[in-house]
Amino acid sequence: MAKNVLIVESPSKAKTIKKYLGRDFQVLASVGHIKDLPTKELGIDIEKNFKPRYVTVKGKTKVISSLKNAAKDAEMVYLAPDPDREGEAIAWHIANTISVDESKIKRVLFNEITKKGIEYGIRHPRSIDYSLVNAQQARRILDRIVGYKTSPFLWKTLYSGLSAGRVQSVALRIICEREAEILAFESEEYWNLFADLATEKGEEFRAQAVKYNHKTLKISNREESEKHTLALADATFTVESLTEKNAKSNPTPPFTTSTFQQMATSRYNYPPKKSMFIAQQLYEGVEINGEPVGLITYMRTDSVRISGDAADGIRNALLETYGPDYIPLHPRFFKSDKKNVQDAHECIRPTRFDLSPDKVESFLNKEQFNVYKMIWNKFAASQMTPAEYKNKTLDIAADKYLFRAKGKVLIFDGYLRIWSSKDTSEDPIPAQIAQGDTLQLQKLATEQKFTAPPPRFTDGTLVKELDNLGIGRPSTYATIISTITQRKYVETEAGKLKPTDLGIKVNKILVSGMPDIFNVEFTGKMEAELDEVESNKKDWQEVMQDFYKPFEKSLSKLEGMRKEIKESLQEKTSETCDQCGAPLLIKWSKNGRFYACSRFPDCKFTKPLVNPTNLPVTEKKCPTCGADMNFKEGKFGKFWACSKYPECKTTLPYDIGIGCPMPGCEGMIVEKRTQKGKTFYGCSKYPSCSYATWNKPLPVRCPNCDHPFLERKETKRVGVQIICSNCKSKFSEEDLEENLKE
Repeated sequence: MAKNVLIVESPSKAKTIKKYLGRDFQVLASVGHIKDLPTKELGIDIEKNFKPRYVTVKGKTKVISSLKNAAKDAEMVYLAPDPDREGEAIAWHIANTISVDESKIKRVLFNEITKKGIEYGIRHPRSIDYSLVNAQQARRILDRIVGYKTSPFLWKTLYSGLSAGRVQSVALRIICEREAEILAFESEEYWNLFADLATEKGEEFRAQAVKYNHKTLKISNREESEKHTLALADATFTVESLTEKNAKSNPTPPFTTSTFQQMATSRYNYPPKKSMFIAQQLYEGVEINGEPVGLITYMRTDSVRISGDAADGIRNALLETYGPDYIPLHPRFFKSDKKNVQDAHECIRPTRFDLSPDKVESFLNKEQFNVYKMIWNKFAASQMTPAEYKNKTLDIAADKYLFRAKGKVLIFDGYLRIWSSKDTSEDPIPAQIAQGDTLQLQKLATEQKFTAPPPRFTDGTLVKELDNLGIGRPSTYATIISTITQRKYVETEAGKLKPTDLGIKVNKILVSGMPDIFNVEFTGKMEAELDEVESNKKDWQEVMQDFYKPFEKSLSKLEGMRKEIKESLQEKTSETCDQCGAPLLIKWSKNGRFYACSRFPDCKFTKPLVNPTNLPVTEKKCPTCGADMNFKEGKFGKFWACSKYPECKTTLPYDIGIGCPMPGCEGMIVEKRTQKGKTFYGCSKYPSCSYATWNKPLPVRCPNCDHPFLERKETKRVGVQIICSNCKSKFSEEDLEENLKE
């Protein structure tokens, strides 16, 4: 029988660790938290200094029983959940549950699930760190109080089922405020002026006008553009100067949780929740040649620290592969410029430098390989020599104008050898050109431009914003974004986060009613105070008291404004009630906005809100009973439902007026949503017809192949394209402007 018991939170991690510990250890998994606050009540005694009441998590009774049975006869119990606040709290709950003398319990940390990492953790056990436990406990209680105290206000003001969260609501506010900036933005016209020039030897290049009369050239409209073009028609273009300067580009630090999530979103379009799930798999262990191997270090960290052993390990691997020119004389170490960095962990890096991405590709699925390669290359690049460029600036005089062309030549790729496959250099400047040369004007060209509003956030840029503002911790970014998306406060449109009508209303309620709580400064201050609890500089209950007093005051003020806020959310209309003739109001329910009689509760008349921009205005009758059909929007998209429900439960899919293109199919294309809320279009005859597309069909026949409809495709890189799925032709919206009018 094993002398020792080691408890982790994940079965897959337990499997990997068991390989390294041998017969003296029984390795078990708690499968996450075994204790938590109750789900259907606050579970916190605010009057008794915020004392929490923890209960057994549903379904964990058998797990607890097995942990107790294993621990009672063990010589030593090692608690090894993840090395962070959450893991410390799990270890604390296990220690309080298994009924074992405190002297027999040790806390161990595994920054990497490797033989070296496991052995180091076992050799350096410690007691449970109650500062970490208290920091996690304070965060959990804070979030519970905000959620349980504020969400009911949303239920009474809009409808039941909504939620408010301490951090998620601030993230929603950031997205809504960006949307307001975009809507308020007034675009300004400007023009660029170019000269296509040639040297005496016929080498052609383009330069841009940058100055007029020694001042920055600004062209506001077509008339000004034509004026400058006319003035330059007979000008002589002469090379005024050519400057060349060598420059170096140094590699950036290896990944933290924030930068990792940003890059995974940018490079592979992985949402933070997905990228962290994949990274967790790589950390806990993947089967390599029949044995589980932890391929990366712990992935929840805001530190860029690199151990000396890790720096030496990757440098030796790089030396063998790329040679000495790619390895600097000394290892490169980094310092974070952020405050309150938790430096207990290293950066996110590979654990085995003999397992390069190409050696493990066959053992990983595509997503695991993408993430592992990204982490490996980022870390390796941080220990490679700089890239070297030659920057060129060519200034050309033409009467009162100064034109400029810039070039950039890559001299030595350095770290770009593995971190960037793209050649970022460009050199439009002719090779043989010198000061004083006269150039031949080929033509003048102008380009109309408009200033653009600030872009909507992507998952990655929102993580960056939250990180820069000090909101949330590395372990919370993915949860924040997934929560506001699942609540339908935010939707993704062409890869960008856009607040829904519901999200805008919820944000308006919270910000107008509790501006001192749901703001960046207050939330960032709370994060800093939680960090001080973790470093044992503040008592967690004092932090709770400091939070609760202004929160309670704001909540009381919010309750007093409920009637005023609710009325402000109701929109007056010119429509009248079908039953009593009173004016109709637009109100909210869980299915969206609807018409309701202003005399409610005396008159309970309601009807669907028809939006003329995307809904038919013709009447639709129930095929079963002949009654009117009501338009509704549910979890999986739009549909028609009989107005006599529940007596008649007939429903019909909501089609967009375009027939299914599959041969012999008589179905119509309907708009649907996946379980994750992403919109797609499929045949109404599903499952007998499986036609589906992510792109929005347009009622325009393809001019090239006569396919019955075109599709609007939106991507982050290209933007909007009109395509034909049959012949693969592409069109611009301008090409088909008349046909695309809805």
